[in-house]
Amino acid sequence: MALFERYEGSSIVAILKDRVDADPGTEFLIHRGRPVTVGDISAESDALAASLHAFGIQEGDRVALLLPPCREFVAGMFAIAKLGAVAVPLSADLTTPEIRYRLRHSEAAAVITIETYGSTDFLQVFESLMPQLPALQHLVTVGEEDLWYDDRIHQYEDVVSAGSGRGYPDRDDRPADEAFALVYTAGTTGKPKGVGLSHTNLIYTAAGTVEVLGLGDEDRVAGLSGLHHAFGLGPGVLGCLLAGAALVLPEGDGAAGEVLDLIEAHGATVLYGVPTLFAEALREQRARPRNLTSLRLGLAAGAPVSNTLAEAAEVELCSTVLVGYSLSETGSIVSMTRPDDPGAQRRGTVGRPLPGTEVRIVEDGRVLPEESIGDVTVSGPGVMSGGYYRQPRETGDRIDDEGFLDAGDLGMIGEDGAIHLVGRRNDVIIRSGFNVYPREVEDRLRIHPAVEETVVVGVPDPVLGEAICACVVPVEGAIVDEGELRDWCRATLSRDRVPDLVRILDRFPRTSKGDVRRVELVRWIGRPEHPADSESTQVT
Repeated sequence: MALFERYEGSSIVAILKDRVDADPGTEFLIHRGRPVTVGDISAESDALAASLHAFGIQEGDRVALLLPPCREFVAGMFAIAKLGAVAVPLSADLTTPEIRYRLRHSEAAAVITIETYGSTDFLQVFESLMPQLPALQHLVTVGEEDLWYDDRIHQYEDVVSAGSGRGYPDRDDRPADEAFALVYTAGTTGKPKGVGLSHTNLIYTAAGTVEVLGLGDEDRVAGLSGLHHAFGLGPGVLGCLLAGAALVLPEGDGAAGEVLDLIEAHGATVLYGVPTLFAEALREQRARPRNLTSLRLGLAAGAPVSNTLAEAAEVELCSTVLVGYSLSETGSIVSMTRPDDPGAQRRGTVGRPLPGTEVRIVEDGRVLPEESIGDVTVSGPGVMSGGYYRQPRETGDRIDDEGFLDAGDLGMIGEDGAIHLVGRRNDVIIRSGFNVYPREVEDRLRIHPAVEETVVVGVPDPVLGEAICACVVPVEGAIVDEGELRDWCRATLSRDRVPDLVRILDRFPRTSKGDVRRVELVRWIGRPEHPADSESTQVT
């Protein structure tokens, strides 16, 4: 029986109880160098749920988790689920305006937050925010600050202690289709939207990912620098719970050097991460080698993975690197490559859909045949059951009458059933009347030995309509010129796809999740000088 079939109709609360009943001493997390069992998390979440209930938190209320990856985040998500409330996971890297927007939009009644993170003092942040958020009644803080000055602000340890042994309306049989989380999109092209995900949405993608990876009770998973997104909640926390595996949490900012240290220290067997993490891990490993012999598998998701990066990672980090196609609106993973896929399929695609997920390529409502480029649409148990929070029109625009979600990506399906992504539909560059997909140009540039990262965008041009601008971050110490990069592209790309402009930058503007802000990047290009510029040239 497939793992999802075993737990189909179950809630996240029921799965935790099942694991605790089977063996409460099962290692679930490694936090601050110490093991945390499923029994520990269950007891802590019970106490936290009791105190939140005493605060007045009821079914359907939104409770935000503004925390880095930590034990308190995991206990918090289960406590919220036990009350039938809705978790609103937020990145601790958000700016104050970004936090205000999400808390106001979600109408969060309570927030569990870290007191300080990096250079941010969240107590000061909320001192200014709370008067602006009438729905927010309680703040629970993780830290050691003395909070005598406001009776709506409580220390996490005190809240857990106060709730220990107290009761609350406990239901192990919570409906599987009940709302569990409100996950906000990154907002790279507009205002972030709250994606309503049910217990089923996340359990399905977690179970499917676990089965493809062959994750088991001897595995330890490292690399997640955030739990606030659908991948962190689903394949991350719930995937480890389902598999009986342990999740190794970072103690700092989750940078590549720390991740490699944790792999070596705790014998991690699986590495999760965005492609940037794998690239940075390669640099770190070359600079100061660690013993990574425990690693058996890597899963890169969230952005395109170049052939060069995947091949280098398999030689220097772990023997097998898989690629996943992940969307917030589908509860994370849509498709994955498999360990036994042929080399061309593993390198040039994002694999086949998880069992139970159907992907169609459409154009103007018509389903296209294999090998045709069109709009990627997705249907299955992972597709957001709650739609976009408070945005029914936007939800209706994205999900059709058959339940297929418009992913916003352009792609095609090969004869082998594997999905090939071309790029984001909204990123298409229309140059002299011809459509140019940035992914095609980026894939070519990425394999240049002097190119570390590249993003291709369209910029207004009075003659072409849009010009192709290749923005490149070079490998540290590399020397490369624009003519060389154009010649490199010209060798395999048609004339109308060779970049018209080349910008050499030190860095790219990014969201809190690490995604490149393409709209902001275009603004940078429009400025005559920017601090991220190393050099800029127009090539004709």
